[in-house]
Amino acid sequence: MSAPAEAAAVPDEHRLIRQDAISLTSLQSLDPLLDRIGDAHYVLLGEASHGTSEYYRWRSVLTRRLIEEKGFSFVAVEGDWPDCLSVHCSVTGAPGAPDDPRDVLEGFTRWPRWMWANTEVADFTRWLRQHNDRLPPGSRAGFFGLDVYSLWNSLHAVLDHLRTHRPEHVETALEAYHCLEPYAEDPQEYARSTRMIPSGCEPEVLALLVELRRAAKRAHAPGRLAEFAVRQNAEVLAGAEAYYRAMVRGGPESWNIRDCHMADTLDRLMDHHGPDAKAVVWEHNTHVGDARATDMADAGMVNVGQLIRERHGADEVVLVGFGSYEGTVMAADSWGARPRVHRVPPARSGSLEERLHQALAGQQVLFLLTSDGRPAADGDAALRWFDDELDHRAIGVVYRPTHERWVNYVPTRLAARYDAFCYLDRTTALTPLQGDQRDTAEEETWPSGV
Repeated sequence: MSAPAEAAAVPDEHRLIRQDAISLTSLQSLDPLLDRIGDAHYVLLGEASHGTSEYYRWRSVLTRRLIEEKGFSFVAVEGDWPDCLSVHCSVTGAPGAPDDPRDVLEGFTRWPRWMWANTEVADFTRWLRQHNDRLPPGSRAGFFGLDVYSLWNSLHAVLDHLRTHRPEHVETALEAYHCLEPYAEDPQEYARSTRMIPSGCEPEVLALLVELRRAAKRAHAPGRLAEFAVRQNAEVLAGAEAYYRAMVRGGPESWNIRDCHMADTLDRLMDHHGPDAKAVVWEHNTHVGDARATDMADAGMVNVGQLIRERHGADEVVLVGFGSYEGTVMAADSWGARPRVHRVPPARSGSLEERLHQALAGQQVLFLLTSDGRPAADGDAALRWFDDELDHRAIGVVYRPTHERWVNYVPTRLAARYDAFCYLDRTTALTPLQGDQRDTAEEETWPSGV
């Protein structure tokens, strides 16, 4: 292409991008996305980092509308089951739970605690408590964790429940506890031990899970949260044990164990809430956006967005991604370190974020990438740019801006990865709650830092 022709083509692409952009200026700006969501039962909201205020705030605004206007049943986040269950009890006004969910969030200890112990989440959960206070107990929207990391916390929770309510299962639980006890609640130490004994504590953990699954079937009380929670803690225990055992072998297995666990947990929560349940999910783009539209698929990796689409159909699922061009972010310099504000440099040349910045500098906009759960047709000229494979920024809990030349980007076909995309040109770091302390218990156990 000659230089004059190339120069003429760039503004034309900018015109097409601007033509499809919906400015985000108010609550009502989200109306087209609410229309696109329609009667879908699963709405997965992403983020391009775990430390960006605007991602959390726009997810909160959209989630409030989904709860108020479309009757969504609960929010499920990329957090630990035991910690988030405590938040759930607070926002739903459970007996004995703190009135202010911020008090619960301030008690989070596992690194990276700033992911959920931050002012943005505190504001949302306080709103959720106020919203729920106006409703009868059976109609209150919940808050749950999907993740797999809480091996020891979940084990302790299982033991505490069984000692009080199911003493006939305590012996099996103690066998799992005694097997894991020598590793002093250090997941890396347990993972390394499985190099010598590949099965690790798998037999003991699975025996406990099988017992509790059978007990749950006999209980005939599927609506009781306490019974559901103990069964879920056993599922976390089994998932975490498998995750840490796979971690030392490398490859995609540990990632897939984690994302399959999160998708399975989401399905169990939907079953628990009944046939009319609707879920909002908050996770990183790398979990929300369909892995088949990225190079993750070539590496043998699946993710939550892909699994939920496959299990429930595109008409039932809406995937929403987020991204920005530059700004600041809360992240750590290394595993287990105290987080700090990092400058996010302008997105690298040729990336999705750079392309959008050139057309939309300084703006916050929404793109609807599909109309009926299917990617836009290749022949649709107005949407053709969405079908290009472009590098798409992804920042994890550890961030080194000087390394962006080599990492932090995922090759992505946007229209196949998401149903909608929120582009926020410049973003700022979120604010952790007071008292964020160093905690290295989970050092180097998060694949790719997300």
